Amino acid sequence: MCATPDSGLAAAERDAWLALGQVPGLGSVGMRRLLARFGGPQAIYAMPYALLATVATEAVARDIANGVVEARIDASRRWLEHPDHHLVTLADADYPPLLLQIPDPPVMLFVNGRRDLPARAALAVVGSRNASAQGVRDAEAFARELSDAGLLIVSGLALGIDAAAHRGGLAGRGATLAVIGTGPDMVYPASNRLLARRIAEEASIISEFSPGTPPHAANFPRRNRILSGLSLGCLVVEATLNSGSLITARLAAEQGREVFALPGSIHSPLSRGGHALIRQGARLVEAARDILEELRWGDMATAPAARETTAHAGVDGDDVLWQAMGHAPVAIDVLIERSGLTAQTVSAMLLERELAGQVACLPGGLYQRVS
Repeated sequence: MCATPDSGLAAAERDAWLALGQVPGLGSVGMRRLLARFGGPQAIYAMPYALLATVATEAVARDIANGVVEARIDASRRWLEHPDHHLVTLADADYPPLLLQIPDPPVMLFVNGRRDLPARAALAVVGSRNASAQGVRDAEAFARELSDAGLLIVSGLALGIDAAAHRGGLAGRGATLAVIGTGPDMVYPASNRLLARRIAEEASIISEFSPGTPPHAANFPRRNRILSGLSLGCLVVEATLNSGSLITARLAAEQGREVFALPGSIHSPLSRGGHALIRQGARLVEAARDILEELRWGDMATAPAARETTAHAGVDGDDVLWQAMGHAPVAIDVLIERSGLTAQTVSAMLLERELAGQVACLPGGLYQRVS
């Protein structure tokens, strides 16, 4: 089921993924339900209406049963003709492993630039669009130092703190990743066009929204769950109490990620969001090393490769994972520890077995054998 990286999808399979993403009223939850029941998107489009209607609404089932609507996917197909444009799906081995752990992972990601980056260890850096000069300097400096330490800097390509974070990430060796709330063929705000071009050329821009999708207000809160979900933690540099950055920080906390905040002046409204997070348990940080120490980044950066080398020393990884699962519900981090495989490998294997009907994903992020 898993496609190989960098355009291993055959045209018919790719078109089925694209078409599934364009079915009105379906959404990512509905898509995952159909995938879990019937397998890949081509299998879904081969199902009769009566079977589809047992999983989806009547309108969705009827739409799928009528077949792929070519006009809906033309823009996406044209966009994917560019060699630096990619489609990463839940069935791909290089789907970002941390995203598989969130409650509502996107079924597809459109990647403009380096396909490998979204799966890298990352830290989200977010904050106010109307940032102070000091806030911009702090965001860029923190992002550069964290990037130099090897972390990918993730942000949302907005004005202010986001843009500064991207510049800092590009200046370090860890690069940057922009998660956007439009189709991958658009830049919002337009004033960040030059920055977006540089990110696409040197790093990556990703979106779950199909090419041609305009900047609807509802898209950006949905975008934020991906921004935090890709990351080991979230740093808030400056934010007012009603800032969208606090939504990202809340999502990060709900996803089990670390939340960090820079303190600021008690007289500045841009400090109130960060101070509120600190009162709620976010880690107050004064230097990038505070974040690296909290993440134990020096240990984490080297451990996965060593663990996977051990796991594959004469034993098939799939057998190792199957043995590690046992017969009781188990969390993915426990499987990683038991098997010695990397998070990316375990996530890919679990997804493959889930789509094959051999593993069930239970509430609370637990997995269990079903056959």
